Amino acid sequence: MKLGVFAVLFSQMPFEEMLDYVKDAGLQAIEIGTGGNPGDAHCNVDELLASEDKRKAYLDKIQSRGLTISAFSCHDNPVSPNKQVAQNAHDTFVKTVKLAQLLNVPVVNTFSGTPGSHEGSKHSNWPISPWPTEYSDIYNWQWEQKLIPYWKEQGKFAEDHGVKIGIELHGGFSVHTPYTLLKLREATSPAIGANLDPSHLWWQGIDPVAAIKILGKENAIHHFHAKDTFIDQDNVNLHGLTDMQPYGDVQSRAWTFRSVGCGHSIQDWSDMMSALRTYGYDYVVSIEHEDPLMSVDEGLSRAVTNLKSVMIKDQPTDMWWV
Repeated sequence: MKLGVFAVLFSQMPFEEMLDYVKDAGLQAIEIGTGGNPGDAHCNVDELLASEDKRKAYLDKIQSRGLTISAFSCHDNPVSPNKQVAQNAHDTFVKTVKLAQLLNVPVVNTFSGTPGSHEGSKHSNWPISPWPTEYSDIYNWQWEQKLIPYWKEQGKFAEDHGVKIGIELHGGFSVHTPYTLLKLREATSPAIGANLDPSHLWWQGIDPVAAIKILGKENAIHHFHAKDTFIDQDNVNLHGLTDMQPYGDVQSRAWTFRSVGCGHSIQDWSDMMSALRTYGYDYVVSIEHEDPLMSVDEGLSRAVTNLKSVMIKDQPTDMWWV
């Protein structure tokens, strides 16, 4: 495995300054935003698509520092009932897949999106209970009329371009659990897999090691985010896990994103690294920093130190003892 970082952390830095920072931090890979929620501070997709020379210069700057691109990321809502939002997300996704093929980037990360409740909806609707039965009706309509048709087409598009799609399992979006990821994959394309982020599993009550086993058995883990979550049980008792308190209200929130090792033990992270290796994922572990208690420098350095202590880098030796 290789250790990398989601470069959205450094959106205020010029491209080459960001690359130097990542190299000096002892990392080997970068995940780069191409638009949508991550923004495109370090990747002008239209410019790179239009010029082979600019693509070569772009890659040279990365590779000369001993780095690789683990993924392009354009997290957004391509099935939004807001037609402009959906179109912008779709256009960015299509361009990103095309650029990924040209630059030999194997994965494009995004969200599944969340449709509305019917054709005339103005806002997305995230049903999480089968009753009252209107929620089940909305859920089924979303999958049958919006999610499956859209991602079947985009899965084929990604296949044709030799690119995998990493859907991030994230609350608020239709694909947010191992089950919903496999449901979408089975109905659409093997190009669709998970950008697995344990932080979003913990706050849903899902064991990340179990999720790795479930998805790994189906060869459905395409990328991995390293981010932790602290669960405050006293606040869970008050708000539940679907907590609507602002992220900045750390004292009152049921859960809070933390740097690696600040929400769960190093043993938990070691178990995840072992499960990834056991179930066939031997690619990049990409640090994502969203810790409200730490600076970028401190949060990133903490994550790097903790992950380096549990990462499995080399291939296993022959079992000479059996």
